Amino acid sequence: MATYTSFKELDCYKKCRLAKIWIIKFCKTIPKNEFDMKDNLIRAARSMTRNIAEGFGRFHYKENIQYVRIARGSANECQDDFVIEGFCKQEDILEVDKLLSEAIFSLNGYIKYLQSKLSNK
Repeated sequence: MATYTSFKELDCYKKCRLAKIWIIKFCKTIPKNEFDMKDNLIRAARSMTRNIAEGFGRFHYKENIQYVRIARGSANECQDDFVIEGFCKQEDILEVDKLLSEAIFSLNGYIKYLQSKLSNK
């Protein structure tokens, strides 16, 4: 199994970062009267990478797993916002859904990796 020296090396971090960048860029197109939606999307997108980084900084696998689960929840929150609000084009929904689905899949893989490290202790 791989040994990581930085959260920046993690595939799940890279995928969440791509989704975060896309979402923040997209939020610039959201109408000003949708400030609450825009603010929530940006906070949830930032939460994905921030929680991965914070969890990586913890020295116990159980804590790290919990932070990665929070990141996964934030990714799902972003998906939900794009599905229910109807403020963007279908192609944008498909693009962001693909990015977020890949991020969630990768987060699940990282959780499994951490759980295996925890089991081997």
